[in-house]
Amino acid sequence: MGIVYKARDLKLDRTVALKFLPHHLTSDPVEKERFYHEAKAAAALTHANIAVVYEIGEHEGQVFIAMEYVEGKTLSEEIATRQKAIDRCIDLAIQIAQGLQKAHEKGIVHRDIKPGNIIITNDGAAKILDFGLAKLAGQAKLTKTGSTVGTAAYMSPEQAQGMEVDHRTDIWSVGIVLYEMLTGKLPFRGEHEAALIYSLINEQPQPLARFNEKVTPEIEHIVAKALAKDKGERYQHVDDMLADLKSVRRRLESGAITTEARLPYRILKIPWYVYVSVAIIILVFILNKVSFFGPPEKPITSVAVLPFQNLSKDPEQKYFSDGMTEALISELSKIKALRVISRTSIMRFKKTEKSLPEIARELGVDAIVEGSVQRVQNDVRITAQLVKAQPEQHLWANDFTRNIQNVLTLQSEVAQAIANEIKIAVTPEEKKQLASSRPVNPEAYEAYLKGRFFINKVNEADVRKGISYFEQAIAKDSSYALAYEGLAEGYDYLWSIVGVMSAKEAFPRIKTWAMKALSIDETLAEAYAILGDIESCEWNWQGAEENFKRAIGLNQNSAKGHAIYAWYLCNTKRYGEALIEAKRAVELDPLWPLVKLIFSWALFYNHQYDDAIAQVNEVLSIDSTYSFAYVYLGDIYLFRKAYEKAKVQYQKAIALGYSPAQIMVALVYAKTGHQMKAREILANLKTEYIFPGFLALVYSALDEKGRAFEYLETAYEEHDQALLIATSLPSGFDPALDSLRADPRFQALVKKMGLEEIERRE
Repeated sequence: MGIVYKARDLKLDRTVALKFLPHHLTSDPVEKERFYHEAKAAAALTHANIAVVYEIGEHEGQVFIAMEYVEGKTLSEEIATRQKAIDRCIDLAIQIAQGLQKAHEKGIVHRDIKPGNIIITNDGAAKILDFGLAKLAGQAKLTKTGSTVGTAAYMSPEQAQGMEVDHRTDIWSVGIVLYEMLTGKLPFRGEHEAALIYSLINEQPQPLARFNEKVTPEIEHIVAKALAKDKGERYQHVDDMLADLKSVRRRLESGAITTEARLPYRILKIPWYVYVSVAIIILVFILNKVSFFGPPEKPITSVAVLPFQNLSKDPEQKYFSDGMTEALISELSKIKALRVISRTSIMRFKKTEKSLPEIARELGVDAIVEGSVQRVQNDVRITAQLVKAQPEQHLWANDFTRNIQNVLTLQSEVAQAIANEIKIAVTPEEKKQLASSRPVNPEAYEAYLKGRFFINKVNEADVRKGISYFEQAIAKDSSYALAYEGLAEGYDYLWSIVGVMSAKEAFPRIKTWAMKALSIDETLAEAYAILGDIESCEWNWQGAEENFKRAIGLNQNSAKGHAIYAWYLCNTKRYGEALIEAKRAVELDPLWPLVKLIFSWALFYNHQYDDAIAQVNEVLSIDSTYSFAYVYLGDIYLFRKAYEKAKVQYQKAIALGYSPAQIMVALVYAKTGHQMKAREILANLKTEYIFPGFLALVYSALDEKGRAFEYLETAYEEHDQALLIATSLPSGFDPALDSLRADPRFQALVKKMGLEEIERRE
C-alpha cells in the first residue's frame, strides 16, 4: 500500500524507509484524523521485533510515514524460495508473537499480519512493519477490485465478515503465517475473493502433517487453537500462544520431541492377486460409471438467493443491495427448469444466524446463492457464490463488475454463470431472455430500486413513497418498462392489500400502467398477473385467465402469479386446479403468509379442513401478529359451524387492529341466534367502510333477503372481492347463503358476473 523510498534523514543522518500513502486513502478528513491518531500510537512502540516509526508528515498533499529502514527480505520472499526447518519456523513465530505482545500491551491491534509485512533481517531477526496503517489497508481492500485475495487470505473470519475485531484477529493471522511457513501453502484458498472468504468462514484447513510429515502434534495443536473460527475458542491472549511456542522450542532443543518424519501407515506385503482384483474393479467402475459409494449425486433443481450484503460505506444504500438481490431472483426465475424461491421468503433471512443447510431445509432447496454488492461511484460489483446444501459444499464463486449503465447486463451475467455451474437445462428462448438487456439511466435505475424497496414494505406511507420514486424513474427514462410495472403494482397494493383506495379509483391507473409496461416489454410476467387480477374483479373471466396463463408461462417461478391464479380458480369453482396452483405458490415462497393463506383456502374448498387449519397455524408461527391469518382461521371455523372458535379468531384480528373483522363477529351472532347482538354491531359500523359482500352475508343470516340483495348489488358495482366468496362457496357450506341461490335475483347477479356457465357446470 503506497510507494516506499529508501531515503536519508539529513537532520539525524540516518537511512529511513519513506512511505507515501495513496491520496484516496487519506482523502476523507475523518479517516485521515483517525490514521494520524493510530500512527502516533504506533510510533510510541519500541521493540526489537517492530520496525520503529520515526515521523508522520505531509508533503504537497500526500501523507508520508518515515520508519526504520531494515536490511533483509520479506518473510513472503523467504517462504517462496525454500521450506524452513521446523525449529526455524517456531523461532520466527516466537519473534512475531513477541512484537505483537508489546503492541497489544499498548492497546494496539495490527489487523494486517502477513508475510509481506514481516522483514527478516540479515541477522535472522523478524521485524513487523506497518503498525498504524492496517485500518487504511482494510478500507482499500473493499474498493480495489481483484486485489484483495492475497491479504484476505490472512484475515480472521470476523474481519472477513466486516465485524468488529480485537487483538485475537492478530493471533489468527499469526496462525496462518505459521501454517504457511511450515507447509509452503495457505490453509484457506479460493480462486476468487468470495470463495476464499467462504473457506475462511466455513471450512477447516488440511492437517499440517499432510504437507510436512515432520510437524509434531504439539505444533498442530498450537496452529489449530490459533485458527479456531470462534474467537472465544482461540488463544485469548498472545502471551498464551507465546508460552506454548516457547515450550515447543524448549522440547525441540532438549530432544523431548522429535521432528523425524512420521510414518502414519505400516507398509504391508500385498499378494499379486489383490492388485489384479482391485484393477478389475476400477475398470468396471470406469466402463459402467457405477458408484460404489451410494446413489448418483442429486442434481440441483432448486435454489434460494439470500439477501446480498451491502458493502457500501453508506448504510442508506441497503435499498441497492436489496434491489440487486431481487433482480437476480427475477433473472434466475426465467429458467423454467429451475425452482427459485421468491423474494418474500428469502428476505426473512436477512440477518439470520442460521446455517446454510438449515436455511436450505426450511426453504426446501438444493443450493443457496449468497454474496455481496458494492457500489463505488458509477461502478457496481457483485461477489456471488453458490453453495450446495446437503452435504454443504462450496461449488462456485466469482466477482462481476460493471458500470451502472450496464447493470442489467451484470445481473444477466451472474444468472447465466449460476445456471452454467449447476448445469440446468436452459431453452434457447430463455437464453435469449437472459442475454437481452439495454443500457439504463443510472438515476432512473436508482429511483426504481428505491421504489421497489418502499412498496415491498406494503403499508400506505411506504407504498405511496415507492410510487413517487417510480414516477421519478419514468421522468428520467420514459421507456423504463419496469418502472411502469412498479406503478401498477403500487396502486394494486393500495387497493387490494392496504385497502385505502377504491376499485373505481385504482383500476384505471393499474390497467393504464400495466399496459404501458407491456407495450414496452411484453415479457413482464408480473404485469400480466396484475391485469389478470383486475380483469377477474371486473368479471372478465376469460381475459383474466388469459393474462394469468401468460404470466405463469413467462415466469413459472412467480409465487404471486400462481397464488393469484389459484384464487381466481377458487372463485370460478375449479377447486382441484386451484389446489395445484396454490401448492406450487407455496413451494416457490414457503414463508410468505399471504401465499400460505391462499393455499389454506384452496385446501378448505377441497374439504381438507385439518390441512387448511394447519397451514394457517404455520402462518401464525411465522408471524403471530398477522391479523389476516386470524380472519382466515375464523372463516374456516365459521363454515365448519364451529362458531365459538370462529368468534375467538375474529376477536384476535380486531385486537390487532383489523376492525373489518367486526362484521364477521356479527355474522357469527346472526348464525347462532343472537340477532340483537348482530344488529348492534351493524349499527355501530355505519360510519365505517365494510365490504358490502360481507354485509350481504350477515343480512342473509338474519333472513333479510331484501337487504342482502341490496348489498350484493352494491358489491357488484364496487367490484368487491368479498362478493366472490359469496358466489364461489360450494353448496352446503352456508345454509343462509344457499337459501339465496334459488332466488331469481341471485341467478341474475350470477349472469351479470359472467358466472352462469360456471354455475351450470357445478
